Amino acid sequence: MSIDTRIRELAEQYRPLAIELLKEAIRIPADHVSRPKAEGGDPKCGLSNGEGPRVEYLRRRVVEIGAVDRDEDAFFDGFGNLVWELQNPDDGVAAADKTVVYMDGHTDTVQALRESWLAKIGGGIDAYDGLIEPSKVDAEFLESQLGYIPPRDEWEYLVFGRGSADQLGGVVCQIVATKILRELRGEGLLDGILIRSYGTVCEEDNDGAGPMYLMRHELPGKGSAKIPDVVILSEGTGDSRTSAVGIYRGQRGRMQIEVVVTGRSCHGSMPWEGLNPLEFGAAIVREAADAYDRRDGFLDDAFLGHGTRTASFARLDTPSDCAVPDRFTFRFDRRLTIGETPAQAVADVESLAAVAAARAAGLKVEVAVPTYDLASWKGFKLNNPQIYMGWVTPAEHPAITSAVSAYQSVCSPYIAAGTPKGKPRKEPRVDRWIFSTDGVGFPLPKDDNPIDVPASKHWVAAGAFTHPPMFGIGPGLEQNTHKIGECVDSREMVHVIAFMARFPSLFRAATR
Repeated sequence: MSIDTRIRELAEQYRPLAIELLKEAIRIPADHVSRPKAEGGDPKCGLSNGEGPRVEYLRRRVVEIGAVDRDEDAFFDGFGNLVWELQNPDDGVAAADKTVVYMDGHTDTVQALRESWLAKIGGGIDAYDGLIEPSKVDAEFLESQLGYIPPRDEWEYLVFGRGSADQLGGVVCQIVATKILRELRGEGLLDGILIRSYGTVCEEDNDGAGPMYLMRHELPGKGSAKIPDVVILSEGTGDSRTSAVGIYRGQRGRMQIEVVVTGRSCHGSMPWEGLNPLEFGAAIVREAADAYDRRDGFLDDAFLGHGTRTASFARLDTPSDCAVPDRFTFRFDRRLTIGETPAQAVADVESLAAVAAARAAGLKVEVAVPTYDLASWKGFKLNNPQIYMGWVTPAEHPAITSAVSAYQSVCSPYIAAGTPKGKPRKEPRVDRWIFSTDGVGFPLPKDDNPIDVPASKHWVAAGAFTHPPMFGIGPGLEQNTHKIGECVDSREMVHVIAFMARFPSLFRAATR
């Protein structure tokens, strides 16, 4: 039996295990979100900075199912990321000469909106408990909300719940893939390879926070033995318009631009006594939206797509609803494509005519990049500017060509030709993400890189930054994430598990 066949058989065999792990990872916050704090409750459980119970469960299961050799091989770093390591200690390869393969997936989710799930879907699907009463599910509502959902007679393969597609399904694939790698270690799959697999934290609130901690606080000064040769991001790589389980080699960058408009509060019956920051701020939002609609100040890239800007958050400081407010704070979510810079994106907002008009009228307008200053569940504060750099790994890089080979080896033979949209394609689809991933935490400035990266690692140089070769493959459709009714197809998980178990040895052979 070929190694490809053996890997695939184990991936299929362990699909029930993957479903079990995923369902429990989704469910865990239900034990905490409704309980009083004095009784161990936590309304933020499962969200950014509230991942503790979930990652503690996952660490325990990594050990129990045999995805590592020893209990101490699965641990938490100083930020709170779950880390587990696997290699062949008897392969005769020195630590500095091993190919270091990172697997990365975040373990936090956005708000569950449990009551909305139950109300809007008909009571049949719970955000934590998943599919509870199939007969009550409003299938038409689901189909109207999600980018794609399989026919109802295939729902037995689906796992519903907040985080199923974004991105707990990917983290579970990492766990099961490392179990397979350990079981097939005697077949040479880990010779000369170190696997460092991460279940990161705080990604939803602060994209790439887990890798940022690693790159800035753990790897500097530690030598080459832990520096990645390649990073596999397990964020979902499905597109409802094309196919599931793509191989993604890039994404746009992202940043937050915060605008604070401070006026003068007064009684609402005599607005001439005040300076209304809400009205002047609304004019800034409107002008910014119109400029984006015209693509004024936005670049386009044939691969990553065009830059975007949208108003994404607002807070009003006001004494009452019958007063001129004192302060209006809002943010723009700005996606940066190739050629766009954070400095120019801020300058574009600063130069809006509505900003000048507000200042001329006597209001104070501050335009800046906010700092993320909340502590992780382990209490560590990164205090990073909320700028998250995009990246692209060239199509000809061995990381990408090896990824294509791995897909063709353990996925393609099990996929029918001509599959419809929303399902895996027989031949690999190499593409890019629309949304953001942990990948933004890896790029480092070339002129201020605290890590001594050997040339043999073949990191990618792009403009003023450098980063390890990265790509993504994960279960789940981008269009289904953050939505009511979020789900993942466990058949996609089998493809991803098999891929992750096959890729490391193929990449090692291609680069040595």
